[in-house]
Amino acid sequence: MSKKINIKVPCSEANHVCDKSQYNEASLWEKIKLNFHLLYCKACRKYTNNNKKLSDTIKKSNVECMDKKRKECMKTEFEKALKNQPK
Repeated sequence: MSKKINIKVPCSEANHVCDKSQYNEASLWEKIKLNFHLLYCKACRKYTNNNKKLSDTIKKSNVECMDKKRKECMKTEFEKALKNQPK
C-alpha cells in the first residue's frame, strides 16, 4: 500500500509557516508545502509579501533598544508619578 503525500495546507497553516520561514525555523517540507500553497492562494501571497516587507523594514531600521537599567528607572518614575496624581 502506498502512502498519500498531502501537500495541501489551509491558509492559517501557510501563514504560520510563512512566519517560521522568515526566521529560518521552517523545515524544507514546510517550505515546499508553503510554496505550493502560494501558487494558488492570492491572499497568502499578499500576506507573505507584506510580511517580508515588514521584516526587511525592521532589519534596515536603526532602532536602538533601551537598556534594562534605564527601563527600570523610567518604570519607577512612572509609578511615583501615578501615586502623586490627585484622585
